[in-house]
Amino acid sequence: MDIADMLWTVLGAGLILLMLADVFHTLLYPHDSGPTGRAIMRGIWLLTKKVRGRASSVAAPLAMAAVIATWASLAAVGWALLYLPHLPDGFVYGTGVPQRADFAEALYISLVTLSTVGFGEIVAASPLLRLVSALQAVTGFGLLTATVSWILQTYPALNRRRALAHQLNLFREAAGPEGVAALEPAHAAGLLESLARNVATVGIDLLAFHETYYFREVDQRSSLPATLAYAQQLASDAERSESRELQFAGRMLHAALDGLADVLRGKFGHAGTTSSDVFDSYELHHRHRREGEPDR
Repeated sequence: MDIADMLWTVLGAGLILLMLADVFHTLLYPHDSGPTGRAIMRGIWLLTKKVRGRASSVAAPLAMAAVIATWASLAAVGWALLYLPHLPDGFVYGTGVPQRADFAEALYISLVTLSTVGFGEIVAASPLLRLVSALQAVTGFGLLTATVSWILQTYPALNRRRALAHQLNLFREAAGPEGVAALEPAHAAGLLESLARNVATVGIDLLAFHETYYFREVDQRSSLPATLAYAQQLASDAERSESRELQFAGRMLHAALDGLADVLRGKFGHAGTTSSDVFDSYELHHRHRREGEPDR
């Protein structure tokens, strides 16, 4: 094997390792995401930041599709570079199949193996190449399973966030301008404690499922960034209540909101010395508020 073949092999192995590390950090490692996936998600987010309406709502799903396509491309090209130095002598060709030694041929073998199609017209000859092909087939199956799992994990977290936004809007509509004062203290305390638990769950979801941050909601009723200011108002009103039970519920909700603000500040770079500042930035970034517009 000459120097050029060694370079192709090293480059191919590097691409495969990059793909495996990215999948591991995105799907298996808590509170983190792979550098490639994170860069793609953030890049598409920045490109569509000023877009409103339905176009903005499909940006995150498209970004997820781009991440999956990148993983598949890294795997296919990486293994193709491993096969390239061994073409055509390292493979057995079926009758009538032309023997070629270019990258297109190596990529074809890689794609067929990665997708586990296995046409069988080109088969690795040496034991080492046969082992490499088998490992690629296993990786291809694992990559398919991983992408399905990623999608299935993401949307329940999004639904929990949307449900919290709807819950806050229903509370606002039912209670009216009186807020918590419109309810019996014990009833209001129970509702606020439920809200606090849901806010804490959303904070954990953002840590575990980093990609959910980049999903924008067209409907303001489903948008958590547009409703967090009201949640803070409820917590403050409860803390000023004469009921000790309601005061405790208010402090609990405030603590959950502060925890969510810490996640937004530390994980997604929202500036602000107070939770209100962070939530204002969060709402502005998700385009449910214009810069300089007063609080609702």
